[in-house]
Amino acid sequence: MSSSQPIDSILHETRLFKPPAAGEVGFDAWHVGSAQAYKDLHARSIADPEGFWRDEASRVSWLKPFDRVLEWQAPDARWFVGGRLNACHNCVDRHVDAGFGNETALIWEGEPVAGGGPEVRRLTYEQLRAQTARLGNVLKGLGVKKGDVVTIYMPMVPELAVAILACARIGAAHSVIFGGFAHTAIGERVIDADSRVIITADGGYRRGEVVPLLKNVEAAISLLDSQGHALRDVVVLERTGHVKGAQRFASGQTCGASARLHWWHDLTGAAGEDCPCTPMESEDMLFLLYTSGSTGKPKGIVHTTGGYLTFVQMTARLAFNLSPGAGQIFWCSADIGWVTGHSYVLYGILMNRVPTLMYEGAPNFPANDRFWEIIARHKVTQFYTAPTAIRTFMKWGHELPEKHNLSSLRVLGTVGEPINPEAWIWYHTHIGGGRCPIVDTYWQTETGGHVCTPLPGAIATKPGSCTLPMPGIDAAVVNEQGEEIGANRGGLFVIRKPWPGMLRGVFGNRERFISNYWGRVKDPATGEPYYFSADGARRDEDGYFWIQGRIDDVIKVSGHLLGTMEVESALVSHPYVAEAAVVGFPHEIKGNAICAFVTLKSRWKTEHPGRVPDDALKAELTAHVAREVGALAKPEVIRFAEGLPKTRSGKIMRRLLRDIACGVEKITQDTTTLEDFSVVAALRGDDE
Repeated sequence: MSSSQPIDSILHETRLFKPPAAGEVGFDAWHVGSAQAYKDLHARSIADPEGFWRDEASRVSWLKPFDRVLEWQAPDARWFVGGRLNACHNCVDRHVDAGFGNETALIWEGEPVAGGGPEVRRLTYEQLRAQTARLGNVLKGLGVKKGDVVTIYMPMVPELAVAILACARIGAAHSVIFGGFAHTAIGERVIDADSRVIITADGGYRRGEVVPLLKNVEAAISLLDSQGHALRDVVVLERTGHVKGAQRFASGQTCGASARLHWWHDLTGAAGEDCPCTPMESEDMLFLLYTSGSTGKPKGIVHTTGGYLTFVQMTARLAFNLSPGAGQIFWCSADIGWVTGHSYVLYGILMNRVPTLMYEGAPNFPANDRFWEIIARHKVTQFYTAPTAIRTFMKWGHELPEKHNLSSLRVLGTVGEPINPEAWIWYHTHIGGGRCPIVDTYWQTETGGHVCTPLPGAIATKPGSCTLPMPGIDAAVVNEQGEEIGANRGGLFVIRKPWPGMLRGVFGNRERFISNYWGRVKDPATGEPYYFSADGARRDEDGYFWIQGRIDDVIKVSGHLLGTMEVESALVSHPYVAEAAVVGFPHEIKGNAICAFVTLKSRWKTEHPGRVPDDALKAELTAHVAREVGALAKPEVIRFAEGLPKTRSGKIMRRLLRDIACGVEKITQDTTTLEDFSVVAALRGDDE
């Protein structure tokens, strides 16, 4: 998609699925039970945002009431000014204080190991309170203070939730790094966040293999030392036990120049459980979460405490019809290393006092029906997963879910990217039994929670559409001048008014915050900037939103954003690569996959006389990207080229490469600035 001309969609889905009555799917009632109720609620939220958000904030536990709902000086928002609260208190302690300490807060299922059945653990709110208090005291003993950033790089185990909530408990911001990232990504994020403490594990399990997390952290420490960043402490959970003998460290042992290694159980075993929740100002930072950008290093998205908690508790409650004490079990299959896990594995679900399920491993180990087995075993009522996973399940066949009793399900959700109608219908038919509503949720790391989604008891759904805005969200499709455009025309997706879950900045980079999100589209009447999502969209004749995808050079692979610069930088760091350009192309399972165009240094020919670039070199480059960035960033296709299409000023024309990667038969784009068209001709004739 061109960054200057969002395309009009060719998808015109006409099937309409009416929301079921609450009793048809096992609910006593819907929180929002009709189309008119939704319209009234949304209209009120836009006409009287302060009153609406004041009511939602009353569902949050405040240690000190706020004075004002909002102070807004675009693009800066301060929500619930003067209020004090604590995120761990809202998720854990307040439930204990209210007499629900013995209720299950978290259900965890580990990956089956050595042929045995899955390991299952359940933590109550009281157990979470005790464990977060112990780890909170440990962190304070290591010198972590209110406002510090603690980096967390862990597998999907209960202690990951404990680590996040312990940071929140003592007023430290957490920066969670997805466990699939390599050491360079860890080091880059630690330096940017100025983090001095890492919480990790010896390893995690995935498809029967150990993911060497501690080894990656040790490699990152070497990188940090070379950059002059003094990491202070690393707390290591023993999960796999594969670090043995001479390789096993003693707590307090130094790694690299200054980092001290500690075993989690040594420190927490000696820690007390008296650790009061630290009162935080509403606008104090709760967490940093790094997301890929198109123009360089990842961006540290800043979310603050009061607004984020208010927003995620509301969106979780309304989108999934959550009710405490109603026998519900919520499962979001996302990794907590992504924002979906932050908002809808932990914070939004725990705040609503509904048990949340976590799992370790992969959907296809030990067998391809693992997800359906988990749903049946734990009687999951709300299931939230990615279109990428659904397309994979389709490929494996409907016979697998039909082996299991999925009758406990009440609401299905999708997240990460638009879902194609065929996958939507399969999900509805074979997982939801034709009765469960599907909430196709559209949102971003930057929005904190859902901004467009059908409310399951109120809004009729169309396969592939995220339908209508969440209450409190003033969304629109506009042109470059900020003017709202008519039905079924492609434009820019914007949010015109502030909302509590919105990002408060890019950590340490004010200019990037403004230019990336607020510098492109403005209110044509007032000149006030709109929040621009970097996504193209259209609205149909019913006002439903259809998201068309990114308009910049960020690739969404399996629902996760990857910056082209990160992958290109990894390729160019290989000794044989002179230049690389990366684009996305449609993929049946992943939604999008990565195609890398690579030019080689003369060194390749010198060292391999008579040999042409081959599959062995492609495999070497693919493995190199996996080591440098992570397995998620591996190119699906690598094409060798003598040159890359560039403008006369030297900028690579990725839009032409995208057409080539997609197999477009005839180039129809404007090539007037192209320096040498023969480069494009050569690439189009390359059948490698």
